[in-house]
Amino acid sequence: MRSLTRTLFILVLLQAPAGVAAEGAAAQSRLWAALLDGRHVALMRHATAPGIGDPANFRVDDCRTQRNLSEAGRRQAQAIGERFRANGISRAAVFSSQWCRCLDTARLLRLGEVTPFAGLNSFFRDGGREAASSAAVRALVARESRPGRALVLVTHQVNITALSGVDPAPGEIVVMRVEGNALEAVGSLRGEPEN
Repeated sequence: MRSLTRTLFILVLLQAPAGVAAEGAAAQSRLWAALLDGRHVALMRHATAPGIGDPANFRVDDCRTQRNLSEAGRRQAQAIGERFRANGISRAAVFSSQWCRCLDTARLLRLGEVTPFAGLNSFFRDGGREAASSAAVRALVARESRPGRALVLVTHQVNITALSGVDPAPGEIVVMRVEGNALEAVGSLRGEPEN
């Protein structure tokens, strides 16, 4: 009896990873599909840009003074755009922080015209702007959400964390449910494909 119990336990363990992977894939598919229902929005952190913050001489109108995407970050943004298309989203309303690494990420997704939006700008150096930035994003989402059209906002880690409580990796997409003027995190899509 003990041998039979041990054999059954081992069989359950061997089957668990496949079941977990299938559940993970199903959850990811539901998140992608939700982005078209008009009640969800994609908050995306810009792709890989080495470093933290921006140099002391930072100017929003001069990419040479900013932390920018690495070549790997550019490839990552393009690959994420391909994942959108592979999941049935070939066009989206795309808004971006005015920082070059966000604008470049948004454009490399190739989901449509990119609209710069100051409410998505980083407040890493000025935490006093957090409430106003978050309110501006919630108002944008309320105004721009509609069924059948994905809404993608490319921004920074601090902005996403303030709105969702999630600390996203570069290129990670936090899917938020729109509840009136409130947003609620319901899951995330990694910046790199799941294996």
